[in-house]
Amino acid sequence: MSAVDLFCAPAGRPGAPALLLGSSLGATAEMWDAQVAQLGDRFALNAFDHRGHGRSPVPDGPYTIDDLGADVLRLMDRLELDRAAYCGVSLGGMVGQWLGIHASERIASLVLISTAAHLPPAEGWRERAAITRGAGSPEPVADTVVARWFTPDFAAAHPDVVATHRAMIAGVPAEGYAACCEALAVMDLRDGLPAMTVPTLVITGAQDPSILPEQGRAIAEAVPGARYEELDPGAHLVNVQRSEEVSALIAEHVQAHP
Repeated sequence: MSAVDLFCAPAGRPGAPALLLGSSLGATAEMWDAQVAQLGDRFALNAFDHRGHGRSPVPDGPYTIDDLGADVLRLMDRLELDRAAYCGVSLGGMVGQWLGIHASERIASLVLISTAAHLPPAEGWRERAAITRGAGSPEPVADTVVARWFTPDFAAAHPDVVATHRAMIAGVPAEGYAACCEALAVMDLRDGLPAMTVPTLVITGAQDPSILPEQGRAIAEAVPGARYEELDPGAHLVNVQRSEEVSALIAEHVQAHP
């Protein structure tokens, strides 16, 4: 499948070092609003919607991580970015690993948040895809998914944040969500990690029930020279729940590896 033209929301300081922001499965570029506000004075930010999400095209599935990675390279070409830093959460972090493995000459540094190199069982992802297509939207899985995105204490204290992100999940086109689930079903990036040369920071939330901290730690142990940071408390969208700490870690890493 050929690459598609992703929706991208440029922000921040024009002419500053470029930083691409890739979102979680079921989320759109708006999940990066805190980072846009906190990092906009230091970077030229490019938060984008994966294919099948938000305002990006929704080609028929299934998709693969190769497809999603090629979309980002096409986006970089459109933005005239020979190289850029890349930061991704969950699915966005999987795309980041693909870029680090297959297009290292384009990526100055990587920040991988709440992500894994392999996420079995495949049957679970295919079942979620089938439920989503059958319902015509991700609505049936939205409550379960958003409950994993934030710790219970944070969710209780910030019901508006939970409601916003639940609506984000439910609003993703059914085919786009399902086809990205199918990409996760067949993804296995583990063999490529030891050869990665891109400076890499891995961040996890200590209470993430979707992708356990040890899965992020495994990436950091496999990638030569990678750094690992675990934030406690923190669940899947640790960039939202612990936005200031995550933004500071992103800035430190990206500025150290221009």
